[in-house]
Amino acid sequence: MFTGIIDDIGTIERAADGHAGRELFVRCAYLGLAAGESIALNGVCLTVREHGPGWFTVAAIVTTLGRTMVGDWREGTRVNLERAVRACDRLGGHLVQGHVDDTAVVADVRIERDARIADIRLPRELAELMVPHGSIAVDGVSLTVNELPAPDLVQVSLIEYTLRHTTLGEIAPGQRVHVEADVVGKYVQRLVAPYLSTVR
Repeated sequence: MFTGIIDDIGTIERAADGHAGRELFVRCAYLGLAAGESIALNGVCLTVREHGPGWFTVAAIVTTLGRTMVGDWREGTRVNLERAVRACDRLGGHLVQGHVDDTAVVADVRIERDARIADIRLPRELAELMVPHGSIAVDGVSLTVNELPAPDLVQVSLIEYTLRHTTLGEIAPGQRVHVEADVVGKYVQRLVAPYLSTVR
């Protein structure tokens, strides 16, 4: 479990196919990692295989590669990092599982006064889970839904701190991003689905 509060930006130093899947060597600022712990890379929960001061390795299997962009990461790719939350930690963002629902396309990025506004085009099944002022994780970053300007668009506002401390400061129209919808919305949708089907 994560909170969507990024605590480092890592750099992919090596990426290659191996016996464990797509194996990645990541440079970071972390010290004291443990083998087997979970780390979210751009919102994708992966397991630390090996580690040392300032680096760790992970591997992504075929199911992860099929719903994320991990397979596209190459040497030099920068990724948002977050270690798994502990029971005693502050929940500064929202509950993020690290289970990416899908990728989405950035439709527009623009400056409005002191904020950078991004419109993201979502697949229909994800768009249905969005509510104004609700939560969404984009490349692992906990964000607030600013507006829903169209049935397939979600608008988020990126504050200056987010722009400096995550890779979202680099996003541009046409770019694909990882999206994870709020888990609370998923459970509500699942619970009410049988009742909605009876009134249609």
